[in-house]
Amino acid sequence: MAMQISLYDASVGSYLQTLNAVAGLLSRGLAHCRDKGIDLSEIVEARLIADMQPFRFQIQRIAFHSAGAIEAIRTGILGQPAVKPLGNYAALQALIDETRAALADLPPEAVNARAGAEVIFRAGEVERLFTAEGFLLSFSLPNFHFHATTAYGILRSRGVPLSKLDYMGALRLKEREAL
Repeated sequence: MAMQISLYDASVGSYLQTLNAVAGLLSRGLAHCRDKGIDLSEIVEARLIADMQPFRFQIQRIAFHSAGAIEAIRTGILGQPAVKPLGNYAALQALIDETRAALADLPPEAVNARAGAEVIFRAGEVERLFTAEGFLLSFSLPNFHFHATTAYGILRSRGVPLSKLDYMGALRLKEREAL
């Protein structure tokens, strides 16, 4: 028997699991900075290495590759995101909260109805044509997880006490039947 999973569950379910975890990472980062007297702007501008984008960029891209990806599924086009001047930690937390709320309110039919639809990704002169499934599974979700992992790595590199379980968030476990 072939496994059946909806486009909504494969995308929005995964986005929400990680977005909720990222919200927790941000809360732990805030508490750590307060406890240790670290200026939050140091975290906002922190990078894993000089040629990588800073923490604020990673958080912005988490939002873009989740809520922005779902919007692309609905419209059929994904371009480059608008640059938002989110230069403080509270604004980054608010962005993640807004993204979580937008996805939590999304009815599954709004995503599932777009299965098989075309999505065009445009970046400058580059244009890539995907199906909705291919876009989410081969482009959006990998980018989303890359930026979430990088944000986690930046927080860890600054001493925030986090574990893999913090990154993974609440697992979507099967409920056991009553005995």
